[in-house]
Amino acid sequence: MTALRAALAEAAERLSAAGVPSPRHDAEVLAAHLLGVERGRLPALQDLSPGAAADFSALVERRAGREPLQHITGWAAFRYVEVAVGPGVFVPRPETEVVAGWAVDRACDVAATGRRPLVVDLCAGSGAIALAVADEVPTAVVHAVEVSPDAVAWARRNLAGSGVALHEADVADALPDLDGTVDVVVANPPYVPPGSSIRDPEVRAHDPALALWGRGPDGLDVVRAVARTAARLLRPGGWLVVEHADVQGVAVPALLAAQGGWAEITDRTDLSGRDRFATARREPAS
Repeated sequence: MTALRAALAEAAERLSAAGVPSPRHDAEVLAAHLLGVERGRLPALQDLSPGAAADFSALVERRAGREPLQHITGWAAFRYVEVAVGPGVFVPRPETEVVAGWAVDRACDVAATGRRPLVVDLCAGSGAIALAVADEVPTAVVHAVEVSPDAVAWARRNLAGSGVALHEADVADALPDLDGTVDVVVANPPYVPPGSSIRDPEVRAHDPALALWGRGPDGLDVVRAVARTAARLLRPGGWLVVEHADVQGVAVPALLAAQGGWAEITDRTDLSGRDRFATARREPAS
């Protein structure tokens, strides 16, 4: 038998040596996943059987090779929900939880008036934002739009039974039947500027390029498409919430201003204080 405490310490040391940013956390998550218990239950456990010890070591080696923790466990936590993830779909990040939260708050504002909010999640990926909105605003009518067949397969799994309507479509011409009726459009589009260096091996090697790399010389062509579609979908006074890279906190509000038809254009920060997303309110058509 192997003492679990010793196995966790050794695993954390191995992950630290491999450059994993949160070695102890990841070691504990892997152990809890393997043993089928909550992470908080680990201190109550004493030993690993020889088979479990070998399996744990194999999981740790995968993580030391910088395979995403979420790919190994098969899920990612996002606000108050969990989504299944793996090869072919972008793993949702903690910074996007703030973006989703802002969209949730605007949907709640509508719900407080007694009306059912209509929310569209463009570039939905795994469906994490759409699922969070549906979970936190039960009266909301939520649509999710994604173009990648691989990501759609994951989103279909995550959104099953949630009431969210999933559409496999390009953001540029999505949901024409909803034009002028939507309360909130939220998007986490591909925006990494061309020529940028992606530091995290997990992102560089495992997240799909389609979800990462922005189009056009400045990487913002998909953001522009999101803004054009949002302008079409939103009712007067409706809100656009769009994520961007931390170096695009000036460029994204500027492109919204250049497009015209937007009021209250504001750039907002994530929990680490970095520029992370822009919001704007749709003006009435002139």
